[in-house]
Amino acid sequence: MPGGRLTQAERQQIALGLADGLAYAQIARRLDRPTSTVTREVMRNGGPTAYRADLAQRATERRAHRRRQAPSPSQRTPDRGRGRDDAAVREYEETFATLMMHQGVPKMMARVLACLFIADSGSLTASELAQHLRVSPASISKAVSFLEEQTLIRRIREQGRRERYVVDDDVWYRSTIASAHGLLQVAETARQGVGILGRDSPAGARLENVARFSDYISESILRAAEQGHGVLYTQRPETDTEHP
Repeated sequence: MPGGRLTQAERQQIALGLADGLAYAQIARRLDRPTSTVTREVMRNGGPTAYRADLAQRATERRAHRRRQAPSPSQRTPDRGRGRDDAAVREYEETFATLMMHQGVPKMMARVLACLFIADSGSLTASELAQHLRVSPASISKAVSFLEEQTLIRRIREQGRRERYVVDDDVWYRSTIASAHGLLQVAETARQGVGILGRDSPAGARLENVARFSDYISESILRAAEQGHGVLYTQRPETDTEHP
């Protein structure tokens, strides 16, 4: 399987595949590339409806130029280092953000979340985020407000007025629980519609199915989340390697 960055010809093939309505996996097979490579390329460059090969090529060239300009220590996100390949870390950061965008998280929110997740401390201030992502403090403020509403991050206040934004080991658990509760609200609202439209009407029957499905999925998610949370935090007993 070929490695390296996508060529302009490959980007043109991606654009043609999207125009033909092909799935990312089908386009990837045509190029003999991983599906994740095609997905990341499209989501990073406008999404399936706005992707253009020429614009994507120019954007990639600009990113490559920025990477060649090594950032000064003050521009790097705190607690990186540890002998890591900085270019590989930044590439992974973009991959993580692209995945979040593909899951429906807006671009700036996805970039902030990725930045927090790959920081060893799991926490950064607004100024650190703005400096690393090279965006305005207002953009960071909007992004963290959204992420906090989605229970994907939490904020803690330090001395003075400075706030620090945190992702911890429970973040995915809390987000999953919030998602399940959202499905319960969908079920409740759907049942209100059944009462208004009538259970025997086509619309009422449709909403009843929505309610039943949402109830089932929500209960399944809550049960699985609690079980997974328990397994995650169950401390394994230490294995006794000494023989009597």
